Amino acid sequence: MPRGHAAPEPTGLGPTPAQTVGPFFGYALPFPAGGEIAPAGHPDTITVHGYVYDGHGEPVPDALLEFWQAAPDGSLAGTPGSWRRDPADGTFLGRDGLGFTGFGRVPTGADGHWSVRSLPPPPAAPYLAVCLFARGLSRHLFTRAYIEGLGGDAELTAIAGERGRTMLARREDAPHGGRPGRFRFDVHLQGEKETVFLDFHA
Repeated sequence: MPRGHAAPEPTGLGPTPAQTVGPFFGYALPFPAGGEIAPAGHPDTITVHGYVYDGHGEPVPDALLEFWQAAPDGSLAGTPGSWRRDPADGTFLGRDGLGFTGFGRVPTGADGHWSVRSLPPPPAAPYLAVCLFARGLSRHLFTRAYIEGLGGDAELTAIAGERGRTMLARREDAPHGGRPGRFRFDVHLQGEKETVFLDFHA
């Protein structure tokens, strides 16, 4: 700059760089037994598990999933128990294992896998509501995991036609004595198998 000339005044601020929702959440949000939605040892417990994949079919190792659901009797209140702290040092103790909370939060592992243990949702709302946080997303995503065999087929078709099947948690084993068993629900963020994501408006 020539001597005696002042620096030009800034003409305005540039845009702030875009920020994604992850993977920073992994340091604080997971809590002990976050996937134990059902009471410990309950005879009707089901396992819902799966993998999170990116648009290239690769597993996402640091995603975070939250789940909400109605209790088998249709109630939405849930039971407290997820946020207990040790009275001595204040650390999280996790759930008490005694009540149905209706809420779960789990991270994916190095292979992109996650798992929760819950109770079957009621026929009136036969799904687990899912909220997904993952690297590269500018905001979290919402979807649903409809439990196969609980009567949500018509609703799936109404929501997204044939693509609604991407929201189906498929049974992996035959019922044992009437118990629902184990279900798999994979989430595909993009690509040919992309999961249907829902947009909620206030």
